[in-house]
Amino acid sequence: MSRPRLIGLLLALVTLLVYLPVTHSGFVVYDDNTYVTENSVVQNGLSWPGVQWAFTTGHGGNWHPLTWLSHMTDCGLFGLNASAHHSVNVLLHAMNAALLFGLLFRLTGALWPAAFVAALFAWHPLHVESVAWIAERKDVLSTFFALLTLQAYVRYAQRVTGGKWQVTRTETADPASALSRVTCHTSRFYWLALLFFALGLMAKPMLVTLPFVMLLLDWWPLRRIPVSGFRFPDLARLALEKWPFFLLVVISCVVTFLAQRHDAAVMTLEQFPLKLRAANALISYESYLAKMFWPWPLAIFYPLPKHLSWIRAMTATAVAVLGTISWLAWRTRRQCPCLLIGWLWFLGTLVPVIGLVQVGSAALADRYTYFPLVGIFIAVAFGVRDLTSRFQLPKPAVIAAAALALAACLVLTENQLRYWHDSKSLFAHALAVTDDNINAHIDYGVALEQEGQFAGALAQYREAARIDPDSVAAHFNIGNLLDKMGKPAEALPELRKAVLLDPTQAHAHNVLGSVLLKEGRDAEAIEEFRQALRIEPDNFQTLAYTAHVLAAEQNPEVRDGKAALVFAIKANILSGGTQPFVLDVLGMACAEVGRFDEAQQAAQQAIALATAAKMNKLESLQQRLELYKNHQPWRESFRATNAPVKN
Repeated sequence: MSRPRLIGLLLALVTLLVYLPVTHSGFVVYDDNTYVTENSVVQNGLSWPGVQWAFTTGHGGNWHPLTWLSHMTDCGLFGLNASAHHSVNVLLHAMNAALLFGLLFRLTGALWPAAFVAALFAWHPLHVESVAWIAERKDVLSTFFALLTLQAYVRYAQRVTGGKWQVTRTETADPASALSRVTCHTSRFYWLALLFFALGLMAKPMLVTLPFVMLLLDWWPLRRIPVSGFRFPDLARLALEKWPFFLLVVISCVVTFLAQRHDAAVMTLEQFPLKLRAANALISYESYLAKMFWPWPLAIFYPLPKHLSWIRAMTATAVAVLGTISWLAWRTRRQCPCLLIGWLWFLGTLVPVIGLVQVGSAALADRYTYFPLVGIFIAVAFGVRDLTSRFQLPKPAVIAAAALALAACLVLTENQLRYWHDSKSLFAHALAVTDDNINAHIDYGVALEQEGQFAGALAQYREAARIDPDSVAAHFNIGNLLDKMGKPAEALPELRKAVLLDPTQAHAHNVLGSVLLKEGRDAEAIEEFRQALRIEPDNFQTLAYTAHVLAAEQNPEVRDGKAALVFAIKANILSGGTQPFVLDVLGMACAEVGRFDEAQQAAQQAIALATAAKMNKLESLQQRLELYKNHQPWRESFRATNAPVKN
């Protein structure tokens, strides 16, 4: 085995060992529910309806069908075994490290600088979030295809310039005889790069900046553009050469914006003004750079800054730091082009997530650095190589410094992985290292609630509401938990406030409706369910529950058998006739309108599916079936009758 292949294999193996602890972690309450644990489509595994859904949905605020298909494949193979889902993330990350090493070695022929960059990428603690978080499969998966794209593109670029090795110490570029091939590329590597790029965009649209990275590589180290004597026509021809890539970029940007706007994920200028966005972007650039060299403290969520005086001071500092680095990189572009290329890689690839289009309420996120930091790693590794050669620095000292840096990364990464063991550890740590972190309070509360620690969860939700009295999630969670604790009267004002703050939340209307039922306020409850259906007309769970109430409520003034049957039939169609509880409701609705034969058939199908799924407590289903056989409908009360939950 050749030395480069051996180094690539060792990088991958060490990376697998470093991230072995995360395979013993579970799902987290933030986003893992959206992507896996509460996503019935994903949990059904790969299927034709699932593929159609993946390519047409904007669920989660993004269009990334390949990521959905990846999660579906995991669920089909492993079910909800969190260890297996984590293992796939770790495997992809290890492969990315090997691919990055191979790419840089092919580009530069410099074995050890390429290995150092790949090792930093693989073991830096800033990248723990992308690997240890199952919901961030899109990071490791999109980067996998990004690196394959660049691998194929480099093979193409080296071939169209006569197959010569592009890394030279001269100022003369190799003749680019194939630059006129703008629209009729014959190289299979070009089209392979385009295919990988399309797949990468379908994993995470953040890759829209990748064609610009190709242009940077054209300058250095491919040297398809002279370092000195730069001419705009050279750049224009190389940009035109990549027009199919830029076309995919435009399509991806449009689709992503529409998906995020439909999901209400994009903050308006009234919510977060442009001036503050620009300031936060500059501060974030500086923060990412600082965390690269001093990766502490790290948290899963960093709230947006609120103090204007602090923002102004930090913005001034950021402008000074970023401006100085940019000036130095430009001044040394001829002697050390790797510095400018690495710096522009870092600045450019962060643009989609730097906050100018603000998605969500986070100021920045460690996961956003997964691909962009490669630019800084390149600038550091190859810059040190050039400095060592130019100033005759002692190689043992350079090697020792590199080894020390990698050792520090390994130690910090192992420490950071501990926090990802479970949701409580993760959000408790976030609260310990950040201030006024509403999201961390809420998600820590959710983790406590899932473990039955209701008092502690309620305290976290109330603290979030104290920090931000207009937090929809805080008021909703307080109301939902109070209802769960058997206190519907106390829950009502909190749920009403959540709905008042954001009337577009269908789930909030549903929960408010169920609490109103428990309070005997049936007419108000039905209106809340109908409002939820106006927002999400194809939500089969809401359709089924509304039909359940309309078909079975003891109060005759509430019952509406015809409406119940319409809702139940639609719910059954949307769920593909595979959900026992929907078929059960369909039976109730059929019985209410006197169609007892159809009611029996629906109940029997529900019992068969529930039995096959090994569901417990089928007595009520059997009881309803007997009623239908005797031409009697099912009746029940939705009033609160259970004792409060003690905790």
